[in-house]
Amino acid sequence: MGPFNCFSTPRPPIVHFASKTSHLQVRAQQDSESQQTKTASLRHLVSTKCPSLFTPYEPAWWLKNGHLQTMFSVFNDLSQVDPMWYRRQLLELVDGGTLGLDFAPIDDSVLREDTPIIVVQHGLTGGSYEPYLKAIVARAIEPPERGGLGYRVVVVHFRGCGGVPMSTPRFYSAGGTDDIRQALIYISHKYPNAPLLGLGFSLGANIMTRYIAEEGEKSRLCAGCTLACPWDLDANDRLMTSSWTGQKIYGPALGGNLVALIKRHHKVMVLDDPTHAVAQVVPTLLAVKDITLHKYDDTFARLVAGPPPLFPLPSAEAYYKAMSSHDSVKNIRVPYLSINAADDPVVRHVPLDGGENPLVVMALTAYGGHLGWFKDGGGKDRWTTKPVLEWLRMVGDVIERLPLAPVKIYVDIEGFLREESAGEGLGCREKEGGGLINGNGGEDGVFRGL
Repeated sequence: MGPFNCFSTPRPPIVHFASKTSHLQVRAQQDSESQQTKTASLRHLVSTKCPSLFTPYEPAWWLKNGHLQTMFSVFNDLSQVDPMWYRRQLLELVDGGTLGLDFAPIDDSVLREDTPIIVVQHGLTGGSYEPYLKAIVARAIEPPERGGLGYRVVVVHFRGCGGVPMSTPRFYSAGGTDDIRQALIYISHKYPNAPLLGLGFSLGANIMTRYIAEEGEKSRLCAGCTLACPWDLDANDRLMTSSWTGQKIYGPALGGNLVALIKRHHKVMVLDDPTHAVAQVVPTLLAVKDITLHKYDDTFARLVAGPPPLFPLPSAEAYYKAMSSHDSVKNIRVPYLSINAADDPVVRHVPLDGGENPLVVMALTAYGGHLGWFKDGGGKDRWTTKPVLEWLRMVGDVIERLPLAPVKIYVDIEGFLREESAGEGLGCREKEGGGLINGNGGEDGVFRGL
């Protein structure tokens, strides 16, 4: 990662496009004399509609390497920056689990039914309170006359995260897409005319990438954007566990966050049904000394982080290979942008070829750490905010939606929303609870910013 590089010259990011770019339909401008739909290459659209993506990123002078950026994101209290309040909707899943969806703005009555919705997935153990997330969504929900996008936002929580209650022992994995798929069934049913734009951070980026790739032309997300995606989990695990900082700082912090969540939900995960496979593994996990992310994955995740027949897996390495997203990028069928930092101490291996997919754009900044990208000005502003908002505006307002064909939704006799071809295991319905959520705090015992 090198020295502090205090006197380095700001450099624009490396931005990779496939050698064969895609051409997309562009909406006619309301004030244009011609109402005919035009086409433009994705390269041209990104170059003209997302100019900030090509601007040099100069980190704050006192945050000149990835460790400092990451530590600042974790330990500095940014909870009151970009204040957010949400309206939480709980969903009951067919398997008995509970999802929490945090919608903003709280009062969206003035928004049209076809207003774009940004569907967000947070990092490893985060929630809608995460400052890296609020830096974008707080501006996205602002009306255009105040410099925002005027969009809706919904943060989809992993099971047990962000104060969402657990109702079954099943937790979440590093790459499982069943829960985001069920959340999107609900969002699509509630807002059938709204384009859904994906935005994922870190682990949420990995899961969102896998979902978009798995669904292909059936994706309910008509575009995607990811930040700090860990891509090849096996390669990044090996790189992190081979470094002193990975062994002593990042591995323990990430593993400790996951164990803290499991302890918080100990009653549901262990006491309510001691015969459950998860309940039988948790005591072994809690007995592990000097927990790290790798130890967590090897002791718990590879065995019970998902349902059979995939689980259990024979090793942590097999789990990482099964949950990674780097090999799936070639199957993406919607416009997709990823942004990573070359000095990210958590995600040290970053592919940049995009699978030669003409719909994929991949950007790599020299600095930024893990979900940092802080600029000068007190450490409150992030370089990524502007290019991401420009991308979301482009895919939400400029580009015509591709002719995707998501599976039809129906309501079964028990009131669960289901997809026609999803099988018996997937479906959701509204559940009591939720309410107004203060997005300006956090969770005790869990490091933010990861």
